[in-house]
Amino acid sequence: MHSWALLAAAVAAGLALLTFCGDQLVDFAASVAEKAGLTPAVIGLTIVAAGTSAPELFVSLTASLSGSPDIAAANVVGSNIANLTLILGLAALVLPIPIGGSVVRLDYPFMLLSSWITLLLCRDGRLDRLEAGFFLASTVAFAAYSVLAARLARRSESRDLAHLVPPLAEGLRRRPMGILLAGLAASIAGLVVGARLLVYGASGAAAALGVSERVIGLTVVAVGTSLPELTACIMAARKGQHEMAVTGLVGSNIFNALFILGVTGLARPIPISPRLTGTDMWVMLGAALLICPMVYVRRRVSRLSGGVLVAGYLAYMAVLAAGG
Repeated sequence: MHSWALLAAAVAAGLALLTFCGDQLVDFAASVAEKAGLTPAVIGLTIVAAGTSAPELFVSLTASLSGSPDIAAANVVGSNIANLTLILGLAALVLPIPIGGSVVRLDYPFMLLSSWITLLLCRDGRLDRLEAGFFLASTVAFAAYSVLAARLARRSESRDLAHLVPPLAEGLRRRPMGILLAGLAASIAGLVVGARLLVYGASGAAAALGVSERVIGLTVVAVGTSLPELTACIMAARKGQHEMAVTGLVGSNIFNALFILGVTGLARPIPISPRLTGTDMWVMLGAALLICPMVYVRRRVSRLSGGVLVAGYLAYMAVLAAGG
């Protein structure tokens, strides 16, 4: 039996490493891409979008390979729920967020479709390698189409995409490629260590508290791995980069569902808890449907809507705390 202090320290250290190294990974990956001559559209819609989901990827992969598949799947589902309710709601409370552009045309419909497909393919209680491969192929298709659409868009939209490139990447790009690759490798190593610490602490806490790994994955692990999205969304909203705020969250949900479950399922088929498919994935789909009027009718997330989203997330947490 491990002490509470050790478990708490492992969770705290894991979250800190995941947050810091995830941010560093995005910066170094974007700088390497810029140095290689890739366009802001490619960097923003693929590398940065995937990079912000790196903490979830490493945690889910580590949990699955360590024999904690409930944490692996619940982390993805819980992160997606938190992104569309807690994080989007908090950002809207700071400043109302207009919605337009690619979010309306492509990103939101694809996210809604990916949430529905995830639920359908997991209802048999298992995500096998064939289904995981389909998820990965869908991620590649989405990224490729997004980049193509960005290149065909009008010039003003192309300039907007430059905001997706982290400012720090501009300075890092001037450094030698060897240093950039070393920084990239160090960031990945930090994510591996952080994921191991978080999974160790979370699974130990679940056993000590007598709660399921599913609940721990949906709450502590999911919110912890979503911290980079929270920071990025609020900062984007405050800087007036409204489309980036919503695009980042929607893109993260797409990568979480398709890319992370795809990679994790290819490494080892994932058994899916009946409670996850019977309740939590429906909540994930419901959260995606909840913002539909904001995307297509109001075209904005107001402070009132943000309050509703946060209240919905807190209600879901209360249900989990009550044993739901």
